[in-house]
Amino acid sequence: MNFLESLELLNLFLYNHVVMNEAALNATFAALADPTRRAILARLASGEATVNELAEPFDMSQPAISKHLKVLERAGLIVSGQDAQRRPRKLEAKPLAGAIEWIETYRRHWEDAFARLDEVLEELKVEKKLDRKDTKRKKR
Repeated sequence: MNFLESLELLNLFLYNHVVMNEAALNATFAALADPTRRAILARLASGEATVNELAEPFDMSQPAISKHLKVLERAGLIVSGQDAQRRPRKLEAKPLAGAIEWIETYRRHWEDAFARLDEVLEELKVEKKLDRKDTKRKKR
């Protein structure tokens, strides 16, 4: 394999990696967009639970809860286990790491922007104090 072929293969790999990560990130955020699904994840953070146990606090049918669970499973946020006759669901936190990483990028951006804004506000405070002093001097 020559250099150009290797480069093309690397580009294809990187492109697929970015597209796959983007699809996983989209699925994670879509799953987290619903308050019922977030509540289910919060419940599973304390340990595995069956569909009936997860459905208990909600005023909705078993099929409706199952649809929410399927969305969470497709996003990779929960996994289904096998325990004799039970099929308990467990939290799978790995997809959340990708979402956290994405959010972290923007958190740093906003922190930098707010730091710059703080600097501007401090400069304005100093200017306002100087203006007040000048105004007092002119009145005398």
